Amino acid sequence: MGWLTMSRRSMGGHATAKAYLDDQLTYSRPVEGGTEGLKVLASSCPQNRTYYAAVQVLKNGVGSEVFAVVCKVLWNPRSKNGEQFGYKDMTENMGPCEDNCPRAILDLLTPTEHEHALDWRKRCAENLKRRARKLENGDRIKLGAAITFTDGHVGDEFVVEKRGRRLSFRAPDGYSRYRITRVMDMPWEIVPTTKVHKTIFA
Repeated sequence: MGWLTMSRRSMGGHATAKAYLDDQLTYSRPVEGGTEGLKVLASSCPQNRTYYAAVQVLKNGVGSEVFAVVCKVLWNPRSKNGEQFGYKDMTENMGPCEDNCPRAILDLLTPTEHEHALDWRKRCAENLKRRARKLENGDRIKLGAAITFTDGHVGDEFVVEKRGRRLSFRAPDGYSRYRITRVMDMPWEIVPTTKVHKTIFA
């Protein structure tokens, strides 16, 4: 499907993209022999950019399959053209490029054999695993590919310098410190180093 855009006045009183999409994806309608519908079990829309939801299929009020819905979101409350909100919806079976679904939503999905959905779930799980990695002060890391910085330095190995939650990176043979944007999303590995421990005399 394409993009659907609207003004905030057309959002049915919902104050956020998440609230609007939750409402759109939760419904029940009469069909021959009973009712059918959908129910959002859990959803997330960080920074109003991408909406992820675990959606359950309902038939006669009874829940069955749970699948993922992904919506690309446009959120611009100050838009001058009157279209402050827009979205483009997809199911996981369409293999969305957006693959940062939270673990709490992935865990609610029921098994599937759909190739695109399986690939999407795998990508999401791999991204979660990368973000779960820990970096400590003094760690030495090797990136999957070298980075060129504005001062001309090119490198793929760095020593981590951690101050609270702030990270900077120093070339092993230099003193310059660098920032690496979204380092937790990048492929890297810890380079084993020999640590010298203090000798304690009795």
